[in-house]
Amino acid sequence: MQSLVNWRVFISFLVIFYQQNVVEVEMCGGLTEVEQADEAVQKICDAMKPLAEQKTGRNFEVFTAENYKTQVVAGTNYFIKVYVGGNEYVHLRVYEKLPAYGGTLELTDLQHPKTQNDSIEYF
Repeated sequence: MQSLVNWRVFISFLVIFYQQNVVEVEMCGGLTEVEQADEAVQKICDAMKPLAEQKTGRNFEVFTAENYKTQVVAGTNYFIKVYVGGNEYVHLRVYEKLPAYGGTLELTDLQHPKTQNDSIEYF
């Protein structure tokens, strides 16, 4: 009986500790909040540009990552808003494999045309 009480106290302590010390937990499968694109995201876009041009049948003189969201899966999905000139944007979904599987990038989907006002959503 004493052992059961000790386990309950221990579990209660863990729950309280967890609630007080965990600020933000990234939910597996959910999209993060939108973030400004950085150099790492631009490098992903640079690698995906030829594939995006092939899928759209266009040549983009400008291909600048503006912002993005991520989704944790068995790897990471990047949902990236890319400025392609004029008033046009494309949204890319790029899958990055886990490092154990090579960490390679794959353009899994693309939405075009998009505008500056179109928010990044799951697609």
